[in-house]
Amino acid sequence: MSALVRPAQERFVPLERGRIAEVMKLERQIYPFPWTGGNFEDALHSGYSAWALVSETDAIIAYAVSMLAVDEAHLLNLAVDPQRQRCGYGWKMLDWTARTMHEYGARSLLLEVRPSNTDAQRLYRQYGFEVIGRRRGYYPARRGREDAIVMRIAL
Repeated sequence: MSALVRPAQERFVPLERGRIAEVMKLERQIYPFPWTGGNFEDALHSGYSAWALVSETDAIIAYAVSMLAVDEAHLLNLAVDPQRQRCGYGWKMLDWTARTMHEYGARSLLLEVRPSNTDAQRLYRQYGFEVIGRRRGYYPARRGREDAIVMRIAL
């Protein structure tokens, strides 16, 4: 007997204020220095592009926040539920973000990533990002500050 297999019903939805508590729960699981609820509120209030990839049960799988300045987009935050990492959702969220920002008029997408976040660096390199610089002492760290690797891709 064969079982019917339904395709995944994941979908992208705008990230709205009512979902910030759910995002914050994930944010605290993922990052040692997470964004605050106020950071997300400010991003939404400022009109930044904020999207979530949700499951068929409407649970957030991944989310991203980016902003557009003239013709360059800046990816500010991208995260995947820890229980769903390494399953292709980071790629899906990144691809959605890049395509969306291109539709908004961006010719390039810029981001910062911690040197210690090797998984994210690998994803970005595989997607086509190139290292263009370094920001000294950009991130808070357990001891002092951590640099940021600056990466960019043409869209």
